[in-house]
Amino acid sequence: MKAKIKHYIKEILLFALIMGIFANVISLYKAQDLNKSTLSLQTQKLIDASSYTVPSNKPLMLHFWATWCPVCKAEADNIQRISHYYNVITVAVNSGTDYEIQKYLNERGLTFKVINDKEGTLAKKFNVTVFPTTFIYTRDKKLIFSEVGYTSSFGLWIRMLWASL
Repeated sequence: MKAKIKHYIKEILLFALIMGIFANVISLYKAQDLNKSTLSLQTQKLIDASSYTVPSNKPLMLHFWATWCPVCKAEADNIQRISHYYNVITVAVNSGTDYEIQKYLNERGLTFKVINDKEGTLAKKFNVTVFPTTFIYTRDKKLIFSEVGYTSSFGLWIRMLWASL
């Protein structure tokens, strides 16, 4: 019995390792098409009708997501945690009205800043076709990391720390 359990644990760990490698390879492949230019966003209207101006001399995380995306739902708490310590602006793509997005956030206890990209205009500008997609910019608004798919809190922390240097 003990040998069977060990065998199954090894198989599960091997499967998780292979899936992790596979997911990272896909992410790297998908990230090749993203817009790599210097961040050109200035002031944007948020779903709460306030304006958000991209801060100067501070790193920034720009996160594209959608209310209908299951991976985005799984990653939302990671984005929430990072948003308490770093500049994070998120873009909800093709996710309904400002009210519907705010309701979605309220139901999940999320408070990060959100731009409503109703027609996907910003997503097109950044060549985002898969959700979630995250861009991390340095203090001088140069792209340092881009990630397609799920990213852990730890991964986001490390990337934001690196962008802060």
